[in-house]
Amino acid sequence: MSRREKLQNLIRQHALKFGEFTLASGKKASYYLDCRQVTLQAEALPLIGEAMFDLIKDDLPELVGGMVIGADPIVASVLTTAGAQNIPLRGIMVRKEPKGHGTKKFVEGPYNEGERVVIVEDVVTTGGSSLQAIEHCESVGLKVERVLAIVDRLEGGKEAFAAKGYELTSLFTVEDFGIKGPQPV
Repeated sequence: MSRREKLQNLIRQHALKFGEFTLASGKKASYYLDCRQVTLQAEALPLIGEAMFDLIKDDLPELVGGMVIGADPIVASVLTTAGAQNIPLRGIMVRKEPKGHGTKKFVEGPYNEGERVVIVEDVVTTGGSSLQAIEHCESVGLKVERVLAIVDRLEGGKEAFAAKGYELTSLFTVEDFGIKGPQPV
């Protein structure tokens, strides 16, 4: 079984739920992808990190990052994959709200103005969370290259990124799990 097939099976077994759900975007849906159920598993996380690293290794940015908390294990896994190959790569964490003490930053981590960053995400619906992360990264002088996601729900996120000049690449779409596009309740 390929790495992709293993990851797809793990997502299907642990992250895909059916019922009535309200998504972070506010949309109602008949299914939910709780990707933390796979990004926080020792069996799945290396598969995610390797797959995402493969997507960026030929044009390696200085940084990978994304919105806390969902992107944190993904960032760590991509960094671990790079580190195992002795390839320099650093990560950042983007906060929804600035920390109330200390430096009060939106973007945390070892970065320098002008560096390139790839934003990572677990699930993309409308793209709102990653667009917010992009805005915060650009406000500190980082150059966002593109967005990588584990799963694209095919509900406008890719188009929202394209409208702002960013490419979305996902490891899977909902169609890989037998779901046809938007699924309103």
